[in-house]
Amino acid sequence: MDTTVDLDTFSSLVERPDESARRAAEERWQELDRPRNGLGRLEELGAWLSSVQGRSPVRPLSAPKVVLFAADHGVARLGVSRLPAQGGTAARVRAVLDGTAPVALLARRFGAGVRVVDVAVDADAADFPGEVTEHRVRRGSGRIDVEDALSPEETAKAFRAGMAVADEEADAGTDLVVLGDLGVGATTVAAVLVGALCGTDAAAVTGRGSGIDDRVWMVKCATVRDSLRRARPVLGDQLALLGATGGADFAAITGFLLQAAVRKLPVVLDGVVSAACALVAQRIAFRAPEWWRAGQSSGEPAQAKAYDRLTLTPLQEQGITMGEGVGALMALPLLQAAADTLAEKMPELFVPAAPKEPARLPTAAELLGKL
Repeated sequence: MDTTVDLDTFSSLVERPDESARRAAEERWQELDRPRNGLGRLEELGAWLSSVQGRSPVRPLSAPKVVLFAADHGVARLGVSRLPAQGGTAARVRAVLDGTAPVALLARRFGAGVRVVDVAVDADAADFPGEVTEHRVRRGSGRIDVEDALSPEETAKAFRAGMAVADEEADAGTDLVVLGDLGVGATTVAAVLVGALCGTDAAAVTGRGSGIDDRVWMVKCATVRDSLRRARPVLGDQLALLGATGGADFAAITGFLLQAAVRKLPVVLDGVVSAACALVAQRIAFRAPEWWRAGQSSGEPAQAKAYDRLTLTPLQEQGITMGEGVGALMALPLLQAAADTLAEKMPELFVPAAPKEPARLPTAAELLGKL
Protein backbone atom coordinates (compact mmCIF):
# COMPACT_ATOMS: atom_id res chain seq x y z
CA MET A 1 0.00 0.00 0.00
CA ASP A 2 1.15 3.54 -0.76
CA THR A 3 2.00 5.17 2.58
CA THR A 4 2.55 8.66 1.19
CA VAL A 5 0.10 11.54 1.17
CA ASP A 6 1.10 14.80 -0.51
CA LEU A 7 0.11 17.20 2.25
CA ASP A 8 1.55 20.18 0.36
CA THR A 9 -1.31 19.85 -2.13
CA PHE A 10 -3.82 21.06 0.45
CA SER A 11 -2.08 24.37 1.01
CA SER A 12 -2.59 25.28 -2.64
CA LEU A 13 -6.09 23.83 -3.03
CA VAL A 14 -7.76 25.28 0.09
CA GLU A 15 -9.11 28.69 -0.85
CA ARG A 16 -10.47 31.39 1.40
CA PRO A 17 -14.26 31.76 1.67
CA ASP A 18 -15.82 34.34 -0.65
CA GLU A 19 -15.05 37.75 0.82
CA SER A 20 -17.35 39.59 -1.61
CA ALA A 21 -20.29 37.49 -0.46
CA ARG A 22 -19.41 38.25 3.16
CA ARG A 23 -19.34 41.99 2.47
CA ALA A 24 -22.62 41.79 0.58
CA ALA A 25 -24.27 40.09 3.55
CA GLU A 26 -22.96 42.77 5.90
CA GLU A 27 -24.20 45.51 3.58
CA ARG A 28 -27.69 44.00 3.56
CA TRP A 29 -27.92 44.61 7.28
CA GLN A 30 -26.40 48.07 7.17
CA GLU A 31 -28.89 49.28 4.56
CA LEU A 32 -31.98 47.89 6.25
CA ASP A 33 -34.05 49.96 8.64
CA ARG A 34 -32.96 47.93 11.67
CA PRO A 35 -30.78 48.65 14.71
CA ARG A 36 -27.07 48.44 13.93
CA ASN A 37 -25.73 45.14 15.32
CA GLY A 38 -29.23 44.50 16.58
CA LEU A 39 -28.95 40.75 16.04
CA GLY A 40 -25.46 40.53 17.50
CA ARG A 41 -23.68 37.24 16.76
CA LEU A 42 -26.35 36.19 14.26
CA GLU A 43 -25.19 38.90 11.87
CA GLU A 44 -21.58 37.69 11.99
CA LEU A 45 -22.63 34.07 11.55
CA GLY A 46 -24.91 34.95 8.66
CA ALA A 47 -22.05 36.77 6.94
CA TRP A 48 -19.79 33.74 7.49
CA LEU A 49 -22.41 31.43 6.00
CA SER A 50 -22.68 33.74 2.99
CA SER A 51 -18.92 33.59 2.52
CA VAL A 52 -18.67 29.78 2.73
CA GLN A 53 -21.67 29.39 0.42
CA GLY A 54 -20.22 31.97 -1.94
CA ARG A 55 -23.48 33.85 -2.32
CA SER A 56 -25.71 36.53 -0.84
CA PRO A 57 -28.52 36.30 0.14
CA VAL A 58 -27.49 33.23 2.09
CA ARG A 59 -29.31 29.93 1.54
CA PRO A 60 -31.10 28.44 4.55
CA LEU A 61 -29.40 25.35 5.96
CA SER A 62 -31.46 22.51 4.55
CA ALA A 63 -29.18 19.47 4.84
CA PRO A 64 -27.01 19.59 7.98
CA LYS A 65 -25.32 16.32 8.97
CA VAL A 66 -23.70 15.11 12.18
CA VAL A 67 -20.63 13.04 11.26
CA LEU A 68 -19.10 10.99 14.08
CA PHE A 69 -15.76 9.20 13.74
CA ALA A 70 -15.50 6.23 16.12
CA ALA A 71 -12.38 4.47 17.38
CA ASP A 72 -10.87 2.84 20.45
CA HIS A 73 -7.55 3.87 21.98
CA GLY A 74 -4.92 1.73 23.64
CA VAL A 75 -4.34 4.24 26.44
CA ALA A 76 -7.86 3.57 27.70
CA ARG A 77 -6.49 0.32 29.18
CA LEU A 78 -4.56 2.45 31.68
CA GLY A 79 -7.81 3.58 33.27
CA VAL A 80 -7.67 7.21 32.12
CA SER A 81 -11.47 7.37 31.70
CA ARG A 82 -14.53 6.61 33.79
CA LEU A 83 -15.95 4.76 30.80
CA PRO A 84 -15.09 1.07 30.32
CA ALA A 85 -12.07 0.47 28.10
CA GLN A 86 -13.50 -2.80 26.85
CA GLY A 87 -16.74 -2.37 24.91
CA GLY A 88 -17.39 1.23 25.93
CA THR A 89 -16.97 2.73 22.48
CA ALA A 90 -18.98 -0.03 20.79
CA ALA A 91 -21.84 0.55 23.23
CA ARG A 92 -21.86 4.27 22.41
CA VAL A 93 -21.91 3.51 18.69
CA ARG A 94 -24.90 1.20 19.15
CA ALA A 95 -26.74 3.87 21.16
CA VAL A 96 -26.29 6.37 18.32
CA LEU A 97 -27.39 3.84 15.72
CA ASP A 98 -30.52 2.81 17.63
CA GLY A 99 -31.47 6.45 18.21
CA THR A 100 -31.23 6.54 22.01
CA ALA A 101 -28.01 8.55 22.37
CA PRO A 102 -28.35 12.29 23.15
CA VAL A 103 -26.86 13.24 19.78
CA ALA A 104 -29.47 11.16 17.94
CA LEU A 105 -32.33 12.68 19.93
CA LEU A 106 -31.10 16.25 19.42
CA ALA A 107 -30.37 15.70 15.74
CA ARG A 108 -33.98 14.66 15.20
CA ARG A 109 -35.13 17.76 17.03
CA PHE A 110 -32.95 20.06 14.91
CA GLY A 111 -33.57 18.30 11.60
CA ALA A 112 -30.04 16.98 11.09
CA GLY A 113 -28.95 13.61 9.77
CA VAL A 114 -26.47 11.44 11.70
CA ARG A 115 -23.66 9.35 10.27
CA VAL A 116 -21.25 7.12 12.22
CA VAL A 117 -17.91 6.19 10.65
CA ASP A 118 -16.17 3.29 12.39
CA VAL A 119 -12.46 3.60 11.66
CA ALA A 120 -11.03 1.63 14.59
CA VAL A 121 -13.66 0.41 17.06
CA ASP A 122 -12.43 -2.62 18.98
CA ALA A 123 -15.40 -4.81 18.05
CA ASP A 124 -16.33 -7.28 15.39
CA ALA A 125 -17.15 -5.43 12.18
CA ALA A 126 -20.21 -7.64 11.82
CA ASP A 127 -21.69 -5.96 14.91
CA PHE A 128 -22.47 -2.83 12.89
CA PRO A 129 -24.08 -2.12 9.50
CA GLY A 130 -21.80 -2.22 6.48
CA GLU A 131 -22.15 1.50 5.82
CA VAL A 132 -20.72 2.17 9.29
CA THR A 133 -17.64 -0.04 8.90
CA GLU A 134 -16.83 0.49 5.21
CA HIS A 135 -13.92 2.79 6.11
CA ARG A 136 -12.57 0.73 9.01
CA VAL A 137 -8.77 0.71 9.28
CA ARG A 138 -8.19 -1.66 12.20
CA ARG A 139 -9.50 -2.66 15.64
CA GLY A 140 -8.33 -0.24 18.32
CA SER A 141 -4.89 1.36 18.37
CA GLY A 142 -1.53 1.09 20.06
CA ARG A 143 -0.83 2.47 23.55
CA ILE A 144 0.71 5.78 22.59
CA ASP A 145 2.76 6.19 25.77
CA VAL A 146 4.89 3.18 24.78
CA GLU A 147 4.16 2.44 21.10
CA ASP A 148 2.79 3.96 17.92
CA ALA A 149 -0.98 4.15 17.57
CA LEU A 150 -0.83 3.14 13.90
CA SER A 151 1.62 1.93 11.30
CA PRO A 152 2.49 4.36 8.48
CA GLU A 153 0.23 2.36 6.15
CA GLU A 154 -2.68 2.54 8.58
CA THR A 155 -2.16 6.27 9.14
CA ALA A 156 -2.33 6.98 5.41
CA LYS A 157 -5.38 4.74 5.03
CA ALA A 158 -7.21 6.50 7.87
CA PHE A 159 -6.32 9.95 6.52
CA ARG A 160 -7.61 9.01 3.09
CA ALA A 161 -10.76 7.53 4.62
CA GLY A 162 -11.53 10.90 6.19
CA MET A 163 -11.01 12.59 2.83
CA ALA A 164 -13.35 10.09 1.18
CA VAL A 165 -16.07 10.77 3.77
CA ALA A 166 -15.78 14.52 3.09
CA ASP A 167 -16.23 13.84 -0.62
CA GLU A 168 -19.24 11.62 0.04
CA GLU A 169 -20.93 14.28 2.15
CA ALA A 170 -20.20 17.06 -0.33
CA ASP A 171 -21.49 14.95 -3.21
CA ALA A 172 -24.64 14.05 -1.22
CA GLY A 173 -25.55 17.73 -0.82
CA THR A 174 -24.73 18.14 2.87
CA ASP A 175 -24.50 21.89 3.45
CA LEU A 176 -23.07 21.93 7.00
CA VAL A 177 -21.24 19.24 8.99
CA VAL A 178 -21.44 18.98 12.76
CA LEU A 179 -18.25 17.05 13.53
CA GLY A 180 -17.91 14.74 16.51
CA ASP A 181 -16.18 11.66 17.85
CA LEU A 182 -16.91 8.45 19.72
CA GLY A 183 -14.02 6.86 21.58
CA VAL A 184 -13.00 6.00 25.12
CA GLY A 185 -9.61 7.56 25.92
CA ALA A 186 -9.80 10.09 23.09
CA THR A 187 -9.37 13.17 25.30
CA THR A 188 -6.02 11.79 26.48
CA VAL A 189 -4.84 11.48 22.88
CA ALA A 190 -6.14 14.97 22.08
CA ALA A 191 -4.22 16.42 25.02
CA VAL A 192 -1.00 14.88 23.69
CA LEU A 193 -1.45 16.36 20.22
CA VAL A 194 -2.35 19.83 21.52
CA GLY A 195 0.45 19.75 24.09
CA ALA A 196 2.98 18.78 21.43
CA LEU A 197 1.82 21.38 18.90
CA CYS A 198 1.56 24.17 21.48
CA GLY A 199 4.79 23.29 23.29
CA THR A 200 3.19 22.92 26.72
CA ASP A 201 3.67 20.37 29.46
CA ALA A 202 1.22 17.62 30.38
CA ALA A 203 -0.45 19.35 33.32
CA ALA A 204 -1.39 22.36 31.18
CA VAL A 205 -3.41 20.30 28.69
CA THR A 206 -4.76 17.39 30.75
CA GLY A 207 -8.42 17.83 31.64
CA ARG A 208 -11.08 15.83 33.44
CA GLY A 209 -12.50 14.24 30.30
CA SER A 210 -15.27 11.86 31.33
CA GLY A 211 -15.37 13.33 34.86
CA ILE A 212 -12.36 11.65 36.43
CA ASP A 213 -11.23 12.24 40.02
CA ASP A 214 -7.84 13.51 41.17
CA ARG A 215 -6.25 10.05 41.34
CA VAL A 216 -7.23 9.17 37.77
CA TRP A 217 -6.24 12.65 36.60
CA MET A 218 -2.71 11.98 37.86
CA VAL A 219 -2.61 8.71 35.91
CA LYS A 220 -3.89 10.54 32.83
CA CYS A 221 -1.35 13.33 33.29
CA ALA A 222 1.51 10.84 33.51
CA THR A 223 0.24 9.13 30.35
CA VAL A 224 0.13 12.44 28.50
CA ARG A 225 3.66 13.26 29.74
CA ASP A 226 5.09 9.96 28.50
CA SER A 227 3.27 10.28 25.19
CA LEU A 228 4.57 13.83 24.69
CA ARG A 229 8.10 12.47 24.81
CA ARG A 230 7.22 10.24 21.87
CA ALA A 231 5.42 13.04 19.98
CA ARG A 232 8.13 15.71 20.02
CA PRO A 233 10.63 13.98 17.71
CA VAL A 234 8.02 13.79 14.89
CA LEU A 235 6.48 17.25 15.22
CA GLY A 236 7.68 18.27 11.77
CA ASP A 237 5.73 15.48 10.04
CA GLN A 238 1.98 15.69 10.62
CA LEU A 239 1.23 12.18 9.37
CA ALA A 240 4.01 10.70 11.50
CA LEU A 241 2.64 12.61 14.49
CA LEU A 242 -0.87 11.23 13.93
CA GLY A 243 0.53 7.72 13.59
CA ALA A 244 2.80 7.91 16.61
CA THR A 245 0.53 9.59 19.15
CA GLY A 246 -2.87 9.93 17.48
CA GLY A 247 -5.13 7.19 16.21
CA ALA A 248 -7.25 6.20 13.24
CA ASP A 249 -10.02 8.60 14.23
CA PHE A 250 -7.60 11.52 14.61
CA ALA A 251 -5.99 10.82 11.23
CA ALA A 252 -9.41 10.43 9.59
CA ILE A 253 -10.82 13.61 11.14
CA THR A 254 -7.76 15.58 10.03
CA GLY A 255 -8.16 14.28 6.48
CA PHE A 256 -11.88 15.03 6.63
CA LEU A 257 -11.34 18.63 7.77
CA LEU A 258 -8.85 19.35 5.01
CA GLN A 259 -10.85 17.78 2.20
CA ALA A 260 -14.03 19.48 3.47
CA ALA A 261 -12.20 22.80 3.13
CA VAL A 262 -11.13 21.85 -0.40
CA ARG A 263 -14.76 21.02 -1.25
CA LYS A 264 -15.98 24.25 0.42
CA LEU A 265 -18.06 22.34 2.96
CA PRO A 266 -18.36 24.26 6.27
CA VAL A 267 -17.78 22.38 9.53
CA VAL A 268 -18.74 23.02 13.16
CA LEU A 269 -16.16 21.59 15.57
CA ASP A 270 -17.28 19.87 18.77
CA GLY A 271 -14.93 19.05 21.63
CA VAL A 272 -11.22 18.70 22.30
CA VAL A 273 -10.81 15.86 19.79
CA SER A 274 -11.97 17.83 16.76
CA ALA A 275 -10.06 20.87 18.09
CA ALA A 276 -6.83 18.84 18.23
CA CYS A 277 -7.35 17.56 14.69
CA ALA A 278 -8.08 21.09 13.50
CA LEU A 279 -4.77 22.20 14.99
CA VAL A 280 -2.93 19.48 13.06
CA ALA A 281 -4.84 20.41 9.89
CA GLN A 282 -3.94 24.08 10.29
CA ARG A 283 -0.27 23.09 10.13
CA ILE A 284 -0.97 21.56 6.73
CA ALA A 285 -3.22 24.28 5.22
CA PHE A 286 -3.21 27.61 7.05
CA ARG A 287 -6.42 28.86 5.36
CA ALA A 288 -8.48 25.81 6.34
CA PRO A 289 -9.73 27.19 9.73
CA GLU A 290 -11.72 29.84 7.87
CA TRP A 291 -14.11 27.03 6.84
CA TRP A 292 -14.74 25.99 10.46
CA ARG A 293 -16.55 27.33 13.50
CA ALA A 294 -16.09 26.21 17.10
CA GLY A 295 -19.43 24.97 18.37
CA GLN A 296 -18.85 25.31 22.09
CA SER A 297 -16.34 25.43 24.91
CA SER A 298 -16.22 22.16 26.86
CA GLY A 299 -13.91 23.44 29.59
CA GLU A 300 -11.06 21.13 28.54
CA PRO A 301 -7.78 23.07 28.79
CA ALA A 302 -6.41 21.51 25.60
CA GLN A 303 -9.46 22.67 23.67
CA ALA A 304 -8.98 26.24 24.89
CA LYS A 305 -5.33 26.22 23.85
CA ALA A 306 -6.18 24.79 20.43
CA TYR A 307 -8.87 27.39 19.77
CA ASP A 308 -6.52 30.16 20.85
CA ARG A 309 -3.97 28.98 18.26
CA LEU A 310 -6.71 28.63 15.64
CA THR A 311 -8.18 32.05 16.55
CA LEU A 312 -11.62 30.46 16.81
CA THR A 313 -14.13 31.73 19.36
CA PRO A 314 -16.64 29.15 20.65
CA LEU A 315 -20.23 30.00 19.75
CA GLN A 316 -21.49 28.84 23.13
CA GLU A 317 -20.26 28.02 26.64
CA GLN A 318 -22.22 24.85 27.35
CA GLY A 319 -19.51 22.86 29.14
CA ILE A 320 -20.64 19.66 27.40
CA THR A 321 -17.79 17.14 27.69
CA MET A 322 -19.33 13.90 26.46
CA GLY A 323 -18.22 14.21 22.85
CA GLU A 324 -20.54 12.63 20.26
CA GLY A 325 -20.93 16.04 18.61
CA VAL A 326 -23.52 17.07 21.22
CA GLY A 327 -21.87 20.40 22.07
CA ALA A 328 -21.47 21.38 18.43
CA LEU A 329 -25.00 20.24 17.66
CA MET A 330 -26.34 22.68 20.26
CA ALA A 331 -24.92 25.47 18.08
CA LEU A 332 -26.86 24.30 15.02
CA PRO A 333 -30.08 26.23 15.86
CA LEU A 334 -27.97 29.39 16.18
CA LEU A 335 -26.54 28.87 12.70
CA GLN A 336 -29.96 27.98 11.31
CA ALA A 337 -31.38 31.17 12.81
CA ALA A 338 -28.55 33.22 11.27
CA ALA A 339 -29.15 31.71 7.85
CA ASP A 340 -32.93 32.05 8.04
CA THR A 341 -32.75 35.68 9.14
CA LEU A 342 -30.45 36.75 6.34
CA ALA A 343 -32.26 34.57 3.82
CA GLU A 344 -35.64 36.21 4.47
CA LYS A 345 -37.10 38.16 1.58
CA MET A 346 -35.77 41.68 1.99
CA PRO A 347 -35.24 44.58 -0.39
CA GLU A 348 -32.80 43.15 -2.91
CA LEU A 349 -29.64 45.01 -2.01
CA PHE A 350 -27.23 42.67 -3.71
CA VAL A 351 -27.55 41.67 -7.32
CA PRO A 352 -25.08 38.91 -8.12
CA ALA A 353 -23.29 38.80 -11.43
CA ALA A 354 -24.48 36.39 -14.09
CA PRO A 355 -23.87 32.88 -12.79
CA LYS A 356 -20.70 31.22 -13.93
CA GLU A 357 -20.10 27.54 -14.37
CA PRO A 358 -18.71 26.53 -10.95
CA ALA A 359 -15.16 25.27 -10.88
CA ARG A 360 -15.02 21.53 -10.38
CA LEU A 361 -13.36 20.77 -7.05
CA PRO A 362 -10.98 17.79 -6.90
CA THR A 363 -12.04 14.68 -5.00
CA ALA A 364 -9.79 12.77 -2.64
CA ALA A 365 -9.39 10.00 -5.19
CA GLU A 366 -8.22 12.46 -7.81
CA LEU A 367 -5.79 14.08 -5.40
CA LEU A 368 -4.25 10.95 -3.98
CA GLY A 369 -5.08 8.13 -6.37
CA LYS A 370 -7.59 5.37 -5.89
CA LEU A 371 -8.44 4.90 -2.22
